[in-house]
Amino acid sequence: MSRILGIDPGLHITGWGMVDYNGSRLKYISHGTIMSESSEDVGSRLSNIFKKLSDVIEKYSPDEASIEDIFVNKNPFSSLKLGMARGAAVCCVGVLGLKIHGYTPNKIKKTVVGTGHATKEQVSIMVQKLLNCGNVKLDAADALAVAVCHAHHRTSYMVAQ
Repeated sequence: MSRILGIDPGLHITGWGMVDYNGSRLKYISHGTIMSESSEDVGSRLSNIFKKLSDVIEKYSPDEASIEDIFVNKNPFSSLKLGMARGAAVCCVGVLGLKIHGYTPNKIKKTVVGTGHATKEQVSIMVQKLLNCGNVKLDAADALAVAVCHAHHRTSYMVAQ
């Protein structure tokens, strides 16, 4: 059995989700969001992501971590902010000794919903059905989807290493 942390990075809202994976079985553990205010300076916001994600990792002791890869927005400033939030999460995971695996948004959506162009709402509905976890906010549902995606693709990572 492996415990997998999924992360959906964002400077305003970073979602996280935790699942256990045993063979082909997934079990929901927990989920949540890490919020920051746009009025805070960027350093404080990134530090908040690092600290709160550290607390999650220490509380739930995942074996593996997975994160959504960056996609390029039409607005380069938005991509930069997303990249900084992702960097804070990746750094946190690395400092705490976990290996992290990245997945593109299309791969995550295709794995969970069956189509790479699914909406956030479709991803949320499928995550709730797959994990029987009740109502989940979109950012946390995206993070759970990242964890589910890794659970389904982790054997190919294990073989490749």
